[in-house]
Amino acid sequence: MARVTVEDCIDKVENRFELVLLASHRARLISSGAPLTVDRDRDKNPVVALREIAEQTIAPDDLKEQLIHSLQKYVEVDEPEAETVPLLGNTAAASTADSDADIQFDRMSEEDLLRGLEGLVPPAATEEDERE
Repeated sequence: MARVTVEDCIDKVENRFELVLLASHRARLISSGAPLTVDRDRDKNPVVALREIAEQTIAPDDLKEQLIHSLQKYVEVDEPEAETVPLLGNTAAASTADSDADIQFDRMSEEDLLRGLEGLVPPAATEEDERE
């Protein structure tokens, strides 16, 4: 087959620079084992890629999406919004709405906390611990 030229492909991809990017991406895909959509005819991978674009056996828009996806380092996944679900421990408290207003928190000073930590003793050693 005669050599493919940029003019053969320019009506499929208007921008020459984008054409080069798409053809080089397709040539890399071919070299990594992607199936061909045209006969090779002893042509090298870039020429085969240009022929595929010229003969419209592969869509330039699909190539563009594949190229963008291959260059992305972080793929953002659209996940549904998290629904507010009450915690299991709060279900009993949620059933009695009046008790929510009565909740009080204990306050402890730093000195009280340190005194409490100093008074802690290590747990007694069991027979299994002594054997190890």
